[in-house]
Amino acid sequence: MTTQRVNILAPEFRANPHPNFAELRRNTPVVQVEPAGFWAISRYDDVAFVIKNPQLFSSEGFKAAWQPAWVGYNPLANSMLAQDGTNHTRLRKLVSRAFNASATTRLEAPIRKTAHLLADELAQKGEADFVSMFAMPLPAFVIGELLGLDGSLHHRFKAWSDDFVGVTPEPMGPEHAQRTLASIADLTRYLTEVIEARRRSPTDDLVSDLMSEEVEGQHLTDREIVDFLVLLLIAGLETTVHLLSNSLLFLAERPDELARLRADLTLVPRFIEEMLRYDPPVQSVPRIAMSDVTISGVKIPKGDVVLAIIASANRDERHYTEPDRFDLHREQPGLSFGYGVHYCIGAQLARMEARCGLEALLSRFSGFKRTSTSLTWSQAITVRGPHALPLRFIPA
Repeated sequence: MTTQRVNILAPEFRANPHPNFAELRRNTPVVQVEPAGFWAISRYDDVAFVIKNPQLFSSEGFKAAWQPAWVGYNPLANSMLAQDGTNHTRLRKLVSRAFNASATTRLEAPIRKTAHLLADELAQKGEADFVSMFAMPLPAFVIGELLGLDGSLHHRFKAWSDDFVGVTPEPMGPEHAQRTLASIADLTRYLTEVIEARRRSPTDDLVSDLMSEEVEGQHLTDREIVDFLVLLLIAGLETTVHLLSNSLLFLAERPDELARLRADLTLVPRFIEEMLRYDPPVQSVPRIAMSDVTISGVKIPKGDVVLAIIASANRDERHYTEPDRFDLHREQPGLSFGYGVHYCIGAQLARMEARCGLEALLSRFSGFKRTSTSLTWSQAITVRGPHALPLRFIPA
């Protein structure tokens, strides 16, 4: 008798994955799931073991997830996110200064200004889709500032981003395949044109910096720069868009927490940390087993893809007291930004964007009301958030 595999991308699973993750933790903490028979690792200690041991679990798992045969070359799957060892380290050094504390601090004032302008637009409309009107434009502005990209293309950044991370082992249909391949080609072409423009006329942005930098005496190739820029654009969008959207959905449904935050804005950083644990934008990270390895009594063969399910680990009852309770004063953080050499290089910036965004919204509005009872969720293995979040914005 065979047991049917759970499909972690099924719409009913995506709508509320946490009860499903709890069942996995209880009964099958290491098990193959759809799509593609990837191994789902759901308990905190096991997930931590996977992400803390890159010599056993390679980040090339991202390549397996994002570059199946039907896709061909995918810059995101060839970026430093999908690399380990010295190559990852030297590439990471190239952009580390763009995300250090002083660089992030310099961005705070323009981010805060943009957040208030976007909040004003929401107030004028009264009702709007929060994702397209606030959660997407705010980080898109930040990425545009860092990379010197054309501000008029902000609306396309998110569409490109959704298609890149929405790659599945097999296409979900002809339209999905066509859209995905077109987005990869379009974004690659656009960034190649940006590189050519900077080569003609260098400016004060990260693209020009990357072109002038050397790695062990050699300049990056245009392809390596494109890979890098795709990663920065998509990672910079996906984390913050979903963090903001999940936060507003939560606050729309929890007026008690909303009132607490509005009464004391100094609690916003704590709210962000708990939201990162409670309903994180990053759902899982794929890895490849570099040798036969046993986790929780289950043998995973060398070469198989492992999904370290961050969202499940963050609610493991073995690690957290009352994990399904949102607790502003919880002192145990989640694993949402990774660990060690693969700790998210933009974590500080993402937290600051979310803080500025939430403070602008909380000072401008007394409440948020959902105007639709149904939501559709992103179809990505790695991240989760609503495609759209229609809300009514109640002025303060």
